Amino acid sequence: MMFRSIRKSAIAAATILLSVAASVYLGAQNMDGSKIDADKIRAHVKFLASDLLEGRGMNQRGSDIAAEYIATQFALDGLKPGGDHGSYFQEVPMVVVTTLPDTTFTLEPKSGPPVQLTNLDDFVTHNETQTESADIDAPIVFVGFGITAPEYKWDDYKGVDLKGKVALLFVNEPSSSDPDFFKGKALTYYGRWTYKYEETARHGAVATLIIHRRDLASYGWEVVRNSNGKDKSYLRLEGTPKLQAASWIQLDVAKKLAAMSGTDIDKMFQQAQSRDFKPVELPVKLKAHIASAVRPFTSKNVVAMLPGTDPQRREESVLYTAHYDHLGIDPSMKGDNIYNGAVDNGTGCGILLELARAWAQTEQHARPPRSILFAAVTGEEQGLLGSEYLGKHSPVPVKKITLDLNYDALAPIGDPEDVEVSGAERTTFYPEVEKTAQKFGLTIRPDAQPEAGHYYRSDHFSLARVGIPSFSISEGLKFKGHDEDWGRAQAKDYVEHHYHQPSDEYREDWDFTGLAKMAQFGYELGKQAATQPALIQWQHGDEFETARK
Repeated sequence: MMFRSIRKSAIAAATILLSVAASVYLGAQNMDGSKIDADKIRAHVKFLASDLLEGRGMNQRGSDIAAEYIATQFALDGLKPGGDHGSYFQEVPMVVVTTLPDTTFTLEPKSGPPVQLTNLDDFVTHNETQTESADIDAPIVFVGFGITAPEYKWDDYKGVDLKGKVALLFVNEPSSSDPDFFKGKALTYYGRWTYKYEETARHGAVATLIIHRRDLASYGWEVVRNSNGKDKSYLRLEGTPKLQAASWIQLDVAKKLAAMSGTDIDKMFQQAQSRDFKPVELPVKLKAHIASAVRPFTSKNVVAMLPGTDPQRREESVLYTAHYDHLGIDPSMKGDNIYNGAVDNGTGCGILLELARAWAQTEQHARPPRSILFAAVTGEEQGLLGSEYLGKHSPVPVKKITLDLNYDALAPIGDPEDVEVSGAERTTFYPEVEKTAQKFGLTIRPDAQPEAGHYYRSDHFSLARVGIPSFSISEGLKFKGHDEDWGRAQAKDYVEHHYHQPSDEYREDWDFTGLAKMAQFGYELGKQAATQPALIQWQHGDEFETARK
């Protein structure tokens, strides 16, 4: 085993040296900073998705190699370090929490026998307080959707004291077709499970039980189980309130809980639809023991900067982001057990690196007054952790970052004729986005599934939360030489057969034309954002406007 490890390390070092040499050669072939090279994007994706990098799992060796590779590319481009202590690395302190098998949940009604629940089958949970043991013996309070939204005159808590209690609630948000009420059918952040945990913790709850319904969550219990049944990583605690048991429960369990309380789950759901809803303490307690293994570690964001030319505005910047982590290796899986993450998100990283090269090669007289920041972030697959940390510990004050353009999981399948920029319409920059799309011959495609809340599932969201106008850039469904049905079929095939599976591997027959176009589109948007007289803002009334102010 020792010799095998030495051999692997030697191969890794040699491969990095070869890739660096190739980068230098390719860079010498094309010095036009405004021209994006599809072959360079291909080369980055091929390396980052190779078996050598072992799926770039956070806290695994392949992730460290990827970070070193990205930092080396930034250095070769001549970009200035934007990380800690004059380096390209921003250290991100984390812990990994593993819920152990001796964790137990029991529902204890005031009258009648207790009901023992089975971990993974009936519930999933993690201890967000990052302690090895927690014991709960507390009443359960039904709080509807668990939402506090003054702009919609909505408060599910109505002054109730949840301190030391367990919150029971539905995922998603009140049903509506009115775009001015929770944005109608489009999901807002209030409907996301992450918000539910944050808000109930702010109200003092020690535990939260989110009721799973496939139609409300937009995914089945198997997704909840797979996402929460393994190790869960968190940013190391920074003082915000956290839950001892952040949990989901099966719908059938919720039905039993409702029956114990003398009601039924459908009636509870209807009650939760009203502004007049008031929290209800149920005649049932949760008795739980949460046993966890807690292991601290440090991951890295990789950050670089091209300084602006205007002494008065170089402290302001445009930010480009993409996550470089994926799922790593699953030792328990037979056969191919490397989650290579070629599309997700080798492609975004390849675009980010090519944008960095293009900006660095821009002639001095053509460089913008504002600075350009590049951040390859970690921990996206564990809940946007690296970008969250970047937003909280930005090397540039967040109020001086005019725009974040993010790239995540783009399909290298041809030349796109439309583009998705969901969230751009929420900013004052949208007219420029429309003009630039027209210049590129691209039709802006609206979010095909607004009810799924995709805006809140990628790294741009972390930057939006701290006030930075942010959105992701991706192809739509219409590609040159094909109709929309073909593009829709490709997207479906990827989701069903390759997304978060070992088969998400690099292919020689991929066409990187579209990724180059998306990169060039982002370059042009960044150039405009970096030269506009005023900083970009959120549209009046947007949920992130307050954070911007």
